[in-house]
Amino acid sequence: MEESKRKSQRTLTGAQAFQLHDTYGFPIDLTLEMAAEQGLTVDEEGFRRLMAEQRDRAKKDAKEKKTGNADISVYADLLERSGTVTFTGYDQISGEGTILGLLTGGAPVPVAHQGAEVSVILDRTPFYAEGGGQLSDAGTITTSAGGEVEIYDVQAPMKGLVVHRGKVTKGEIGQGEQAFAAIDIERRRAISRSHTATHLVHRALRGALGESAAQAGSENSPGRLRFDFTATGAVPTAVLKDTEDEVNAVLINDLDVRAYVTTQQEARNMGALALFGEKYGDEVRVVEVGDYSRELCGGTHVARSGQLGLVKLLGEASIGSGVRRVEALVGLDAFRFLARESLLVSQLSEQFKTPREQLPERLNTMVTRLRDAERELQRLRAAQLLQDAAGIAASAEDISGMAFVAHRAPDGAEADDLRKLALDVRGRVQRGRPAAVMIVGRPADRPVVVIAVNEAGRGFGLSAGTLVGIAAKALGGGGGGKPDVAQGGGAPITDGNEAALDTAFDAVRDALRDTLRSGR
Repeated sequence: MEESKRKSQRTLTGAQAFQLHDTYGFPIDLTLEMAAEQGLTVDEEGFRRLMAEQRDRAKKDAKEKKTGNADISVYADLLERSGTVTFTGYDQISGEGTILGLLTGGAPVPVAHQGAEVSVILDRTPFYAEGGGQLSDAGTITTSAGGEVEIYDVQAPMKGLVVHRGKVTKGEIGQGEQAFAAIDIERRRAISRSHTATHLVHRALRGALGESAAQAGSENSPGRLRFDFTATGAVPTAVLKDTEDEVNAVLINDLDVRAYVTTQQEARNMGALALFGEKYGDEVRVVEVGDYSRELCGGTHVARSGQLGLVKLLGEASIGSGVRRVEALVGLDAFRFLARESLLVSQLSEQFKTPREQLPERLNTMVTRLRDAERELQRLRAAQLLQDAAGIAASAEDISGMAFVAHRAPDGAEADDLRKLALDVRGRVQRGRPAAVMIVGRPADRPVVVIAVNEAGRGFGLSAGTLVGIAAKALGGGGGGKPDVAQGGGAPITDGNEAALDTAFDAVRDALRDTLRSGR
């Protein structure tokens, strides 16, 4: 915002708003609110366009992640030869299997040696392949001959085929070998807690907002969840608080979590919710958390709701037209977050010598006083700057009968103050005499130039917009405006390079002489 004001720009670009959201996690709603407080607008259309482009890239990346950039026909051939891979991960965390296929660089190979990046296909596996919003398992695959593969990703590029991606860390592995697959149990447990928590958050939000709050995407990762849902507007803070309370009450009640397979029609009759992006056959898997939640789901979950420990909602924000996103921490991650928050509040309480419960009021008072002080400082700075207007106007130099005022304002003067000064000085020039006023200042590291031309000067063919373009070019920047007043900016100027300002003044002097000479 300070940069925009320094450049006299009244709109934050879509790229700036997108960077705040994408890189720093700063929600667009807060950007809009804070920009409005500063008298700025935001290019929402540009922001939405960049968000759409990001979603398209994400879809493309997800597709490439599924296939590992291998030709889909390779997977089709493997599936035809090996048959459907059996998933044992609902009941087992490890188990034996046979290596049915190996890929390196997207091509089938009989053997993969130490150091190779490899894709492994087993006839049966406890590894959960990424899907339904749940991230994949990680772990190891070892062979009877001593080979070992560290698995960091598991995908299902085709229905019935599970591909384990990893790196051979010991020996070598070969097609047809017997192998032992073992998942990272701590990672699995953390992801399962997040997945069950997602179901609970979904149920609580629907209860608060109605059935219109339909799932529009999710991600369940270790200790953290992200849940997207349809909504007509921002979710009130009170609703988020009630949602969090309701979910944690379910945890305290330690409800039984069970999964079973039934027909799609029977599941629909029971009121089970279908998850976003899932394709269901005649038989479906239903996951219930007591009588509180019932959803169709192929993911992994905890045995009882109390195993989640704690769920902490971090907030919600818009991610597109009609779609909101809520994020939350689960289990130990949620506890650690609250512990850090508590420590921070304790430090603030001690710093301001104020009880915890009175901190919001104390901070609000301090922020108000600070803003008032900043406004008063700005007023005094502008008044002091304008006090010199008469003397500055009297210092005008004569260029072929025209008054030219060239003034360097003190560093730190805001662009708005420079503009006011230029207009004030212009008004103090002898009536009827052509005049151009050039004020240059440096609010921060970059110079700002303002040029004002009076009516008589415009009658001679002078244009503030043209002159400020010349000055800004000399400063390595750009600018423009109306014939009577215009503003521009330049590249950063170091303290040892003040000569650039003199160059800008001289460039305008030369332009004035040329204009007056050609006009006569």
